[in-house]
Amino acid sequence: MKQVLIIGGGAAGLMAAVSAAQHGAKVTILEKMKDIGRKILITGKGRCNLTNSCDIPELVKNMPGNGSFLYSAFHAFSNLDSIEFFNQAGLPTKVERGGRVFPVSDQAKDVIKAFARQLAKLDVAVKFGQPVKKLIVENGRAVGAATIDAEYRADAIIVTTGGASYPGTGSSGDGYRLAEAIGHTIIPLKPSLVPLEVEEEWITELQGLSLKNVTATVISDGKKAADEFGEMLFTHYGLSGPIIISLSKKVAELFVATPDKEVTIEINLKPALSMEILDKRLQRDFTKFAKKQLKNSLHELLPTKLIPVVIDLSFIDSDKFVHQITKEERSRLLDVLQHLTFTISKTRPVTEAIVTAGGVSTKEIDARTMESKLVDALFFAGEVIDIDGYTGGFNLQAAFSTGYVAGKYAAT
Repeated sequence: MKQVLIIGGGAAGLMAAVSAAQHGAKVTILEKMKDIGRKILITGKGRCNLTNSCDIPELVKNMPGNGSFLYSAFHAFSNLDSIEFFNQAGLPTKVERGGRVFPVSDQAKDVIKAFARQLAKLDVAVKFGQPVKKLIVENGRAVGAATIDAEYRADAIIVTTGGASYPGTGSSGDGYRLAEAIGHTIIPLKPSLVPLEVEEEWITELQGLSLKNVTATVISDGKKAADEFGEMLFTHYGLSGPIIISLSKKVAELFVATPDKEVTIEINLKPALSMEILDKRLQRDFTKFAKKQLKNSLHELLPTKLIPVVIDLSFIDSDKFVHQITKEERSRLLDVLQHLTFTISKTRPVTEAIVTAGGVSTKEIDARTMESKLVDALFFAGEVIDIDGYTGGFNLQAAFSTGYVAGKYAAT
């Protein structure tokens, strides 16, 4: 029976362990934290967006970071396989908007429990509090790993240490150091899905405000680069929330490709309404609240925190009575409602990113097996590899697919 050692008990590592054990190996997971799957617990706002129900070409399309590298892995263990795996592990799933797949329970902790049941069933050993300091390579072959107080030997090693984001979950970039030490190329790390900082100081007035059913559009050099519809959040430093996180990769790419160009994000607060229909809606409110001051007339249209900001950006005296508002002033107000603009100064640091771009070069990994091309019996899976995707379950599916493939070939 082959001995397989897995470094890291996150999404990729857990799936690799299940796969290797199912294929006949004796599996041991070395986990630096006191429990498994910590990062899984914070995905999907604690609900865990397991995968996406789209077809494989669409999966690849939504992995802009070396998605083509994943063709073989996605076919070997697809999103449908992931859904079937969790269903059989006692975790019913459901499909929501955009093909996002979640546990029916809406509890990420239930995903961890499903994995734990499978590990116990397959007699997988988990060693907690075991941060790996180095990989042991002899005669061009991986034969073990050393921690602070022990040395573990195995027939194959799978590195599934995650990226460099959310270090509190254990995902602190250890795998990059381990891989680089034995000759692998590490593509420079950068945040992929991350909140954005803005130049406008008045953003602090909106801190904590969450908006639903709005459209955010990235503008560069006067042209639309990308847009997303859904939910967002204002923070003390800038913008966050699902649609902002999704757009952040495009923003980061623009910063690299056109560093001298200004990048802005326009928020359409009422995307379901055309300018003409929104104007009629505004005029109805103005008729209804004609004797009120402007600052007291927009509460049916906007959240309270937004009202003074929108009025100020429209260059209208907030104390002015509604019946005194001119057509020109109303036009400026309408423009702000559909083009609330922020100038992006930078992305938040990689430690705050949901996903890390960069990592072990895909050129040095066999896409069919996930085995290193430089060191025999060494495999990689998940975010430690230079792969990254958009929100919507794509990154977890990449972790599950690469983990499954690495486990299979490490065991055989």
